[in-house]
Amino acid sequence: MQAVASATSGNDTRSNEYLAFRLGQEEYGIDILKVQEIRGYESVTRIANAPEFIKGVINLRGIIVPIVDMRIKFDLGEPTYDQFTVVIILSIAGRVMGMVVDSVSDVTTLEQEQIKPAPEMGTVLNTDYLIGLGTLGERMLILLDIERLMSSDEMGLIDKLAA
Repeated sequence: MQAVASATSGNDTRSNEYLAFRLGQEEYGIDILKVQEIRGYESVTRIANAPEFIKGVINLRGIIVPIVDMRIKFDLGEPTYDQFTVVIILSIAGRVMGMVVDSVSDVTTLEQEQIKPAPEMGTVLNTDYLIGLGTLGERMLILLDIERLMSSDEMGLIDKLAA
């Protein structure tokens, strides 16, 4: 019997449920336990001197939420905003933040044997933030450790997690 993953555990991938989303031509997945809600894209309030990938902030039911455009963060070309563009609201380390993606497809369950280690190679995405590659027949999901990415020094959104 498989143990239920705790929402507070850092690298525990036993939950095996991932929210699949698209950025450009690639499909990514993040741990569903980190997702609070999915919203349509709406205009944001810019913050002066913020890095380009931080689009700004929104007021979400009284909580000021920073919004990161993942296409800009991963250098995937000029972002366009259309009816499919969504903001995934995340709850990470007690903080709420949003990430803009091209579209969301589904929640996918992956068995441990369907998750392959990330290849070590020079890419636009630092492999420190990858859990691995999820394979579903011909479909491949790039599985992100969204908590590690959002708490990285370069993002500057969350104070370092206590070890």
